[in-house]
Amino acid sequence: MSAVMEVPEAEEAETGGHAIYAHAPKSGEFNKLRKRLIRNTREALEKFSMVRPGEKWLVALSGGKDSYSMLALLLDLKWRGMLPVELLVCNLDQGQPNFPKHILPEFLTGLGIEHRIEYRDTYSIVTEKLPAGATYCSLCSRLRRGNLYRIAREEGCSALVLGHHRDDSLETFFMNMFHGGRLAAMPPRLLNDEGDLEVLRPLIYCGEEDLQRFSDAMAFPIIPCDLCGSQDGLERNAMKAMLNDIEKRMPGRKDVMIRALGNINASHMLDTKLFDFAGLFDKRTAS
Repeated sequence: MSAVMEVPEAEEAETGGHAIYAHAPKSGEFNKLRKRLIRNTREALEKFSMVRPGEKWLVALSGGKDSYSMLALLLDLKWRGMLPVELLVCNLDQGQPNFPKHILPEFLTGLGIEHRIEYRDTYSIVTEKLPAGATYCSLCSRLRRGNLYRIAREEGCSALVLGHHRDDSLETFFMNMFHGGRLAAMPPRLLNDEGDLEVLRPLIYCGEEDLQRFSDAMAFPIIPCDLCGSQDGLERNAMKAMLNDIEKRMPGRKDVMIRALGNINASHMLDTKLFDFAGLFDKRTAS
C-alpha cells in the first residue's frame, strides 16, 4: 500500500488551502471539478506506487494549462497532507522567440513556490537541424527531457514529474498502433535509461477537457508554444480529432479506453513474447 493511501480522503474539495487557490472560484461547480481532479490524481499516485515519503520531485512547468493544473493539484494534495514529498518547480526556457521570461518567475515567486528557471537555447538547435515546416515536437522534446534530467540530478531529485494526461496517453496509443504497428501508450511511471531517475505522470487519469476548464477557472497566465503550436498536420492532431469525435458520438469512451490500457488479456492478443501460444499444445496433450 502506498503512503498516500494511509491518509483519509477529504470529503469535499472546498475552496481554500495553498495560496495558488487564493482567487479560485467559490462555486459548487468548480469545487466538484477540483474534487474530481484531485481524486483522479490520487488514484494514479496510489495505483502506480509513485510516492515514497521524503523524496524530492522536479515538477516541470511549461506555462501551459496542463502543467499549471498539475502544479496546483500537487500543491493541493500537499496542503491536505496527502503528498509527503518535496516539490521543486522547474521551467526550461528553450530560447523560443518572444518567450515572456518574466511570467513564470513572477507567478512562482508571488506564491512563495520554490523554483528554478533554466535557460538553454534548444530552439536554435531544433531549427538548425530540421527544415522549415518540419515537425519539431520530437527533437524539441528529447532536448528538453535531457536538460530536465540533468537539472533533476543537480537538485537531488528522484523523479521528474510531467503534466501528460489521459488524452495524451490515448493519442500516443493510437499513433503507435496506426503508424508504428505496436501497442504502447504513455506509461504513468517509468525508469529512465540510466536507471537513476523516474518519470511520473500523475494526471494520467485526468481528462483534457477537465484540465482546460480548471485552468480557465484558475486564470493561470498561460504561455503558448510558438515553436510547434502553430504547425499544422501533426499526426497527434489527427488522433485528437478522432478521439474527440468518438467521445462526441459515445460520451465516456475516453475513460473506458484509458481503463482498458490497464486491463489487458495477453492470451487474447497476438504477441508471442507475452503469451506462450506454443505451450498450449503441451497443456492440451497433458490433460
